[in-house]
Amino acid sequence: MAILIVVFSVVFSGWTRFVFFPRVPSETVRVNLTMPAGTAFHITDNAIEHIVTQAVTLQEKYRDQASGKSLIRNILSTTGSSGGSSAGQTNKGRVLLELEPPETRLIAIKSTELVKEWRKMIGPIAGMESLTMRAEIGRGGSPIDVQLTGQEFSKLKQVAASIKEKLSEFPAVFDIEDSLSRGKQELQLQIKPEAQALGLNLTDLARQVRQAFFGYEVQRILRGRDDVRVYIRYPEEERNSLYNLDSMLIRTADGAEIPFIEVADLVASQSPSRITRIDQRRSLSITADLDKQKANIEAIKRDVTQFMDELLLRFPTIRYTIEGEAKEQRQSFQGLKSGLVLVLFVIYGLLAIPFRSYWQPLIVMSMIPFGAVGAVAGHWLMGKPLTIMSLMGMLALTGVVVNDSLVLVDFINRKRREGIQLSVAVSQAGVARFRAVVLTSLTTFAGLAPLIFEKSTQAQFLIPMAISLGFGIMFATICTLVLLPVNYLLFIRSGQILKSFLRNENGP
Repeated sequence: MAILIVVFSVVFSGWTRFVFFPRVPSETVRVNLTMPAGTAFHITDNAIEHIVTQAVTLQEKYRDQASGKSLIRNILSTTGSSGGSSAGQTNKGRVLLELEPPETRLIAIKSTELVKEWRKMIGPIAGMESLTMRAEIGRGGSPIDVQLTGQEFSKLKQVAASIKEKLSEFPAVFDIEDSLSRGKQELQLQIKPEAQALGLNLTDLARQVRQAFFGYEVQRILRGRDDVRVYIRYPEEERNSLYNLDSMLIRTADGAEIPFIEVADLVASQSPSRITRIDQRRSLSITADLDKQKANIEAIKRDVTQFMDELLLRFPTIRYTIEGEAKEQRQSFQGLKSGLVLVLFVIYGLLAIPFRSYWQPLIVMSMIPFGAVGAVAGHWLMGKPLTIMSLMGMLALTGVVVNDSLVLVDFINRKRREGIQLSVAVSQAGVARFRAVVLTSLTTFAGLAPLIFEKSTQAQFLIPMAISLGFGIMFATICTLVLLPVNYLLFIRSGQILKSFLRNENGP
């Protein structure tokens, strides 16, 4: 019981690392580059070419001289798309590296280490919005994803800047980004007071500038199924520089023509490429990645949550939620809790029917927590953090652990029906059923051992579940042989004491 309390305390206090979804090194490295909206194709292509050049250098560095095989099998680059629905966007590009599988690599290096080295070789790219590098499979949402909503966008940007500054304080956190795109560069027109005195307003000014540079539709011609639109606008040589705009003549209401520079000013700015709202409130997300091998993600989320609670005291109109991987974790935990309650109820019912008792199923089920202790100890021994798959393994373990306990309790019940004393039946149970219990557990662990020690990429997801099952059932077996007979005696004697107490209360 002391071991049970200590282990559970270590887990729930945060001393044992929990990673909702572990980083499984992939055999493919993905790099996505995003430049500001409207970036010319050749500028994005030059940046992609630089990334590919560094990949080729890395490919030659990790080439085995004896066999001539490189760790990097193939390199694929695409400009104008980053996969999915982003085709035709000249500001995006992608580079993929195909790596040798871990079990056949001649050079021992992890995909994550290769990515770190490649990132340093690439260095900063002028003007880029983001450069993400992924070398894992099964990735869900971002490990850190803070979603802000509010009415005043300026305050959202201010809060987002504070959050990004806070996240940069954690050494293991990187790729800190926000959903606010830099957008396209634009020139905003600001009308001068002198123009208003002449009867001009901003609408008239903008309409005349649009007609001059974009064109004024004067006619539509139908040619078969085609709709041909005829526009009048300045010649191309008179609309390709700011000088042409400054020297443009603006017509007033009385027909006078005044140079543009006399009635308006140009202000350079950037407009967002997209606007996102949630429940009619402007929204902005701050995302970040982190090194799950070094960082305690739960501790970081607690620090970020505490920081947000203190920060938003100064911005009461702004709300925040933790999204991404944290949201998936909450949903998964809710499902696991419901599943655990259902499993325990079903196990109790299935045991109560053959035992014809309400309390004997509790003796059998008392071994379930010790299976979880063995599962946690197995993760310590193998140097693995607890994951969502570990918890699913513990959930499956609840049904496996009761098998050995069921064998012992059934043996004790049969001996008691034969007239053997309780203490003798309990003491004989572990000896008589030792071989059956131990062989059952050993064969189960032996069947799981190849999966626990498997090195292939495809098996990495299932290893935490196999550890929970294998080590959990081994530790629960030891507890079953020693502790279950004790629990049986405690239940019987507690019942006898309770009956004696009730008899004395009710009188002879």
